[in-house]
Formats: sequence, C-alpha cells, structure tokens
Amino acid sequence: MKILYFDDFRLGILRGDEVVDVSNEVQDIPHTGPHDLISGLIARFDNYRERIERAAAAGEGIPLKDVRIRPPLPRPGTIDCMAVNYMENGTLAAPAQINAFHKAGTTVIGEGDTMVLQDIPASIFEGEAELGLVISKRADNVPASEAMDYIFGYFNFIDGSAREMPTAFNVFFEGKSRATFAPLGPYIVTADEFEDPQNLDVKLWVNGDLMQEFNTDDMAHKIPRIIEYLSAIHPLEPGDVIATGTNHRGLNPFQGGDKVELEIEGCGRLTVNVQDDLNRTWARVTRLEHTSQGLEGRFTPQLTGKYAS
Repeated sequence: MKILYFDDFRLGILRGDEVVDVSNEVQDIPHTGPHDLISGLIARFDNYRERIERAAAAGEGIPLKDVRIRPPLPRPGTIDCMAVNYMENGTLAAPAQINAFHKAGTTVIGEGDTMVLQDIPASIFEGEAELGLVISKRADNVPASEAMDYIFGYFNFIDGSAREMPTAFNVFFEGKSRATFAPLGPYIVTADEFEDPQNLDVKLWVNGDLMQEFNTDDMAHKIPRIIEYLSAIHPLEPGDVIATGTNHRGLNPFQGGDKVELEIEGCGRLTVNVQDDLNRTWARVTRLEHTSQGLEGRFTPQLTGKYAS
C-alpha cells in the first residue's frame, strides 16, 4: 500500500495513477493535525488497514496530476540519520564505526517543494540520496534479530547538507538541520511490498543528469543493526524516521535552479527544486570526479557568488 497526503493534507491511497481520499476512514484517530494523524494511523494500522483497503478499492479516484502531493510524514518526532554508512562500492577497507545524527522534524519538505540554500558561509551544499524508513511501533533496545518487525514502510529521503561550516563545534547541527533540508516522499510504501529492502537500486538525477547510482546492499551497517543501534540510545516511536545513509561517490553541489529527482526501487520518484537567492555556482562534478582528478580538498570549490574565494 502507498500512503500519501495531498492538497490540504487529505489522506490518500495511491491506486495506479490516481489517489483515493480515505480521510473519512481515519477521523476517529485522536490527532491535532496531519503530523500526529499519520503517526496515530501507523500505531493502529492493524485495526484500520482493512477498512482503508476497502475504501481505496471502492472510492472515486482523483488523477495524481491534478493534486498537490504533500509530505507523507509532515513533522516526525525524530529523524535519525546514519553517518558514513556505505562501503563506497567496496573501496573502503572496513566499515566506519556506526554513527548517527539528528535532523529536526521541522526540516521536512515534500514532492515539488523547494530546498532553500541559506545565506551561510558553507563551502558547498549537497543532497544525499537515501532510503528512508518509518517505525511502526515503540522500539526500545530492539535486538537486530527482531528489528525488521518494527518497520512500517519505506520512502525516498534526501539528506540536505551544508558542508564545512566555519564553526568550532556543532558542525552536524549547523550543516544538517537547516530548514527544508529533509525532503521525503512522495509517499510511504508499506514494508510488505518489499521482498528485500537491502537490495534496492538508488538513483538521483540533477537537471536530468544521473549523479548518484548505487544499491542498498552496499550499506556498511545493515538495517537490522541500524535499528538495534539507535533503539539502544533512545526509544523510537511510531512515525519516527530513520535515514539509512548514502554512497558518497556521486555527491555533487546543489545549486539554485536545480531540479533534483530521487528514485529508489519500489518507492516512486521524489522531485524537489533548489533555490539560492545568492546565485552561487560550483563545477558540475561529483565527489568521485573531483578526487579522481587529484584536485585539492574533499569538495569542488565554489566558483562564483558570495563567499567564493
């Protein structure tokens, strides 16, 4: 099942190229807004699934092209993001030590929305293609052997990043938790639709050019270990988000005017725009292209605009 919000945050089910409004089926779930309605539905899904499926099968469909798709998880309570969690196509000698960081729930945007590059002295802005997952039930000290039972579904996730901020501390906070830096969607795909989430093709295009391409089988720490690790640090609740990391070789500078598209096998395609009022520019190269040419530094340097050297 593919679950989404559309227009004024009506709850819908994707049926082919149409969406069916099932909002009336879930109004008895206690909620103050769409953010806790979806979390409440996830927590009670076994009690609502059958009625939602019936409504989706019998209801009148609305062409998807005629609606505005909204973030399916508008304000998660927790967004945990894995750091350095890929083997970079086997080029790393050993997995990096498992590690993670937070993004604020208020950084979420959705399909067709705009990632805004703020007026800050970052050396470069990037967006990392990642498989996102959403927790189905309270997860507290979950062993890896049971972790997959705690996943409600999967979706596309882009980890927006402002690199090399000139601060002596809180680098991840300042670089990762900026407003609009957590695009996700366009919908949640329930976990039962995936035979093996650890073997999904991931592709990210910028202005039609394929920049990132890898498979989730390259994860250094697999999904069960991720949930085990995070749930040992703090409990995860229904509706909480985990972003599972990226293969860094295809990362490239996001720039004003860009159209970014992320498609993970089985998750549909998420499209966002990039806005930079300062019109800064960088060379259109990936990290791998930059380093393989023997150029200085981890990132291609800024060419024009405010903060350029």
